This record gives sequence, structure tokens and C-alpha cells, in this order.
Amino acid sequence: MPVIDTSLLRWILILPLGGVLACLVAAVTGRVRLARVAGPLSVLGAFGVSVAAVAQLWAQPAGAALLDRVYVWLHSSPLTVEMAFRVDALSSVMILIVTGVGFLIHLYSVGYMHGDPDEARYFAYLNLFTASMLVLVLADSLPLLFVGWEGVGLCSYLLIGFWYTDMANADAGRKAFVANRIGDAAFLIGMFLIFWQLDALGTPSLGFAEVNGSAGKMAAAAPAVVTAACLLLFVGATGKSAQIPLYVWLPDAMAGPTPVSALIHAATMVTAGVYMIARLSPLYVLAPLAMDVVATVGALTAFFAATIGLVQNDLKKILAYSTVSQIGYMILGVGVGAFGAAIFHLMTHAFFKALLFLCAGSVMHALHGELDIWKMGGLRRTLRITAPTFLIAAMAISGVPGFAAFFSKDLILEHAFTGGHFVTWSIGVIAAGCTAFYVFRAYFVAFTGESRVEPEKAKHMHESPAVMTVPLVILAVLSAVGGWIGLPHGWLWGDWLGEYLAPSLAHLPEAEHHAVSSATMYGLMGGTSAVALGGIALAYVFYVRSPGLPMILAWKAQGLYTLLWEKYRVDELYDAVFIRPYVKLSDFFWKVVDAEIIDGAVNEVGEAIASMGGGLRRLQSGNVQAYALVMLLGAVGLLLMFGGE
Repeated sequence: MPVIDTSLLRWILILPLGGVLACLVAAVTGRVRLARVAGPLSVLGAFGVSVAAVAQLWAQPAGAALLDRVYVWLHSSPLTVEMAFRVDALSSVMILIVTGVGFLIHLYSVGYMHGDPDEARYFAYLNLFTASMLVLVLADSLPLLFVGWEGVGLCSYLLIGFWYTDMANADAGRKAFVANRIGDAAFLIGMFLIFWQLDALGTPSLGFAEVNGSAGKMAAAAPAVVTAACLLLFVGATGKSAQIPLYVWLPDAMAGPTPVSALIHAATMVTAGVYMIARLSPLYVLAPLAMDVVATVGALTAFFAATIGLVQNDLKKILAYSTVSQIGYMILGVGVGAFGAAIFHLMTHAFFKALLFLCAGSVMHALHGELDIWKMGGLRRTLRITAPTFLIAAMAISGVPGFAAFFSKDLILEHAFTGGHFVTWSIGVIAAGCTAFYVFRAYFVAFTGESRVEPEKAKHMHESPAVMTVPLVILAVLSAVGGWIGLPHGWLWGDWLGEYLAPSLAHLPEAEHHAVSSATMYGLMGGTSAVALGGIALAYVFYVRSPGLPMILAWKAQGLYTLLWEKYRVDELYDAVFIRPYVKLSDFFWKVVDAEIIDGAVNEVGEAIASMGGGLRRLQSGNVQAYALVMLLGAVGLLLMFGGE
């Protein structure tokens, strides 16, 4: 694979970091306009440099990569790590998504955050978030990727708890931070295992080229170590990408400003785990047990989160569980070896999920923060841009034929079926039907029918300003046509995206795929589409034609409905099994071990020394005659002791 040295890539990071500094200056000096301009423009500049870098990459032979070696970052024998950035086919897709969608979210934020007293601080955090994600996807080594990995974790904490004076927001930020630290600890151990094994093989490095290039040797020498490392790295991915069991932070992340939700859910943090597995795909394909675990967790998460989304009433919570479910599809994709399909779905998901969240923000803007879909209704008559763009995003995520996820989601399910993962394929199909149902449930309840908006809010309801609606229109176009870049083989230009990504990704042996006829493939595609359309039709019947039917069903299946409404009581389970015992253990160590044993021992030593000093102090009377007498007695004693010698 040819590698072309360049100094262009560092500017993709320097520009948003410069935006951070400008926004900090704006925050200190009170020049909010500077933040409004510098924040979005710095990301737009990064997008421009990214386009230039990708154009330079396209001018090279297939499989080439651009490499920007900045300096030697770590040098401690036997490990040397460079601060180096790489753009190949995989990272080129990621930088365009992060900077392109990220710019639209920044632009939207200008209107959404207008008037907030901490607007400049918000843009500083948002730019830092973008820069951290760019470090993650541009990194040429695992340690540098981990810097970006930790950076997005920190920024998620800062942005989720942005309005920290509200304790619920602060708690949500802390929850995200703690959940991610659990995953990050496992990630570090996995990275150490890889280095330990590579050092034993005589190639002590953590660069991606060396790790992936030596994957075969590692698997031959110590297959158990490779499997363990892949599983530990995946635990890290479950934290960042909100998968079972560490998904619980993401629904609570709705506490932050809505554009933050769009950035976290669409273009940055939650896709990090998918990207990491795809980047290390040559290692993962040699750990079949780890791949099976990844696929199973992805499928279960997709279904689990989709069922919770069926009954939620908070618009952003519905979209949050949708994100958990859709990332589950991507994890399922990498787990069955469909790395290109997973990245394809990552791309289309960035379009329609960013659009869904920004539409939710537009609804909040119109209704003064209202999120309960049962306090909406008939919004399409007033929100004439938000309503149709939300509908386009809903069709895209549901997999309606022709829209974005129709191609990307179907490709993942196709690989699952041809790879013999029939159970995970079945779970994925059912989850697809649930997705279509709950997204259109939200659309029908919020945007159609009679208005249920409070009179005072209805009086002032209006469409969002152009700075917010223009990004909606752009994302709606991408959600509608973005999937056509990855058409199946035999359709027009074929699987162009898959072929473009192929040199950067590993491939499972052909023996692990079952040959199926074209008729079967079209049948699978038609079946998945029928399930999605069936979910939409069911939502129409329940919430448009017969709106009383859901109440009857909820009453008849009250136990199931309550279980879904309470989100399977997972938070309560974690609280009982982990949080409360941990708090009690902490109290024990604080009150008994620390206060009584450690502090008690220290205090006893201090008191003993003080008592000893008090006794000795009595000998120091200050009487010169007494001192002279003691000296005389001492001299006499010495004479008696040594006088006979």
C-alpha cells in the first residue's frame, strides 16, 4: 500500500482547535459574535481541507494513504509513537462526515443557542468535541486514537452537563463520564495486551500498520491473547458506542442542548466504537469468538433499544433509543464481517439521525422547550419545513425503498444472512420493523391530527429561522439520496463505496459465506422492505385511523407495557447491583478503614509521641542549678564506671 507524505492533514485539526481558542477569548471578553463566527467557520475550514486531502488521495493508486508525520510523541524503549495522522479510504469517509455534518450542526447552533448567556463556552466545547473526534479518526496509532477517544468522552461530559446548574443535567454528564471510564479501562488493557504480544514477536509497536500487518503472526502465536484483546477493546466500544451493557448513559445525554445530541448521536462519539473495530478489522477477523460476541451484542442491542422506543413519549428519548438501536446494526455489521456495510450505514445514519435531532430542536424552538409528543399534534400546518424534513428522515431511518437506510441497513442484514448468522439476521429484521413503527408513531402523533399544543405556546408558535432550517434541508437531501452511493452489485454503478473502502478493511474467508441466488437476495431485500412498510402501516392504523387502539392494547398487555416504559428496569438493576453496594463499600472504607483504622493509627502514634514528649519536657525545668547537679552526677557516674581502668 503506497504511502504519500504530506503536511496537509494537521490543518484539519489546527483549524477547529483555533476555533476553540477564539471561542475561549470570546467567552472571557464577552464578544459572543466572535464565537458565532469562529465556531462554525473553523469547522467549515476543516471540511475544506478534508475535501482537499480526499481529492489528493483519489489522485493516488487504489489502496494508497496520506501520512502526516508531525513529530515523535513518545520514545521509551522499546516503544516509539509518532504524532502522525493518516488518511486512507476508511478515514477519508470519516473526516468528511465529521466535518461536513459537524459544520451543519455548528451552523444550526447559531440560531438554536442565540441568547444563551454561555454561548461562547458552548461553541468552545463543540469545536473541541469536533477536534477530538478528528484526532480519533486521523490517528495512525492506537495511543493517539486513545487521545481522541478520551477527548470525545471529556467533551460529552462537558456538553451533556452544559446547563450544570440543573442537577439532573449535571448527573447525566457524570453518568456518561463514569460509563465511558469503565469501557476505557478495558480498552487500555486490550491495547497493553496487543503491545505485549507484539513485543514478544520482536515488533514492539502500536501503529495501525504494524498491528494489522502482524495480526496473522499474533493469532498464530497466541490466539487466546488476540481474542482477549479484541474483546477488551470491544468493551471500550460498548461504552463509547452505547451498546449493552454500557448503553445506559446515552438516553440521559438528552439533558444537553439538542445540537449536542445531534453531534454525539450522528457524527462523532457513538460511531467511535464502530470505526475502531473497522480500523482493526484484520485483527478481529482472526478472533472468531470475539466476532461472534460483537455480532450478538449488536443484534441484541438493536432489538432491545427498539422495543424501549416503542412506548416513549419524549421526542428526544425516542430518537436516543433509536440511536442505540442503529449503532447496534453497525456493531452487528462489523461482527459478521460486513465492515464496509457498517461504515456505509454509519454514513447514512449521520445524515438522517442528525436531521431527526435537529428537527426535534426546531420543534422545541417553536414550542418553548416542549418534548412530550402528546402535547403536540398538527405541527405540520405551522412548521412547514421542519415537518417534511422530519418525514424524510423518518422514511430514511425506516428503510423505505430508495431512501438512505434502505441500502445500508439491507446490506448489513444481507451479510448476516449470507454469513449464516440467521438468528442475528432475524433479530435485525424484527428491530427494523420496530424502528419504522416508533419513528412514524412520533411523526403521526406530533405532526398530524388535531393540535394539542397549550394555547399560550400555540399563540407564539412559528417556524425556525433560516440559519436552522437550511441545515435541515441539506440533511434531508442527503437522507433521501445518500444511500445511492452504495448501490448493490449490478445496479447502475454498483457497490462503489464498498469497493472504495475494500483496501482499508479486512475480509472474511469466502468459506464463511453461503452462496445465494439473485432471486434470494431480492427476496431478502423485499422481505426487509415489507417489514419496514408494515411497521409504518401499523403506526398509521394505531395513531391516525384508530387512535384509541393503543390504549386498549396497553391495558391488555399492561405488564409488558410497564416493563418497556420502565426500560426493562436496567437502571434500577445497576443501582441495586453496582451503585448502592459501591456506595456502602465506600462508606465502609471512609468511616471504618480510613477514619478509624488509618486515621486512628496515625492519631495514636501522634498521641504517643506527644505523651513521650510531655514526659521528657518535665526534665527541662529551666533551673540552672538542677542542670549543674545532673551534670555533676553524670560526671561522678562516669568516673565510677571507668575509674578502675
